[in-house]
Amino acid sequence: MTSRSCALLIGVLAVTGVAVAWADAADAVAGRYEVKYEEVTTNCENTGITLTRGVFEIEKRKAQTVAVDIERIPLMTGSAAKGGRVKATSKLGPTSIQGLNGRFSVAGTVNDDGVLQMVLVAEYYLNNRPYCTQSWNVSGVRAGAAPTPKARKTADEDAGRDDAMAVPSASSTGSDAGSERVWSERVRWLPPVE
Repeated sequence: MTSRSCALLIGVLAVTGVAVAWADAADAVAGRYEVKYEEVTTNCENTGITLTRGVFEIEKRKAQTVAVDIERIPLMTGSAAKGGRVKATSKLGPTSIQGLNGRFSVAGTVNDDGVLQMVLVAEYYLNNRPYCTQSWNVSGVRAGAAPTPKARKTADEDAGRDDAMAVPSASSTGSDAGSERVWSERVRWLPPVE
């Protein structure tokens, strides 16, 4: 075997190894996560969205490419890298806030134990000009195959909750026999910009 053939073989093996590592990175972060949102910053006045809890899904597409799906937010696409790092962005498009377009992005990590730590940023545009920005810290854990049911709250504990703003998850519809009524996400939409 000549030195040129040897170099070519080593190059092919190196590229194959990198592709496998990238694929493994996407596989390692793919899954469904039960998360909570903590708003960090906002310069939006009288508009924006409020996120408290929800489902955060990361789906492997090809090699290191992933799609991040958050309810009521446009699909974000990006990449996964070793160390569980994820970065994804949506295209600029209409939002549920009348008159505003938005671009959403997320960046952060998922560790080996399935703990997700991300930052979600929403950039809003009015007439193709930047209008305002919101950001949240997102933290949660990979949803297990059989999540443990949460204890029901008593009427006294639940008295302060605003059910009109709560959105039930698919698991809260009672479709599973004996399932608990669990709210997975609470979203409050503020009035549209005029």
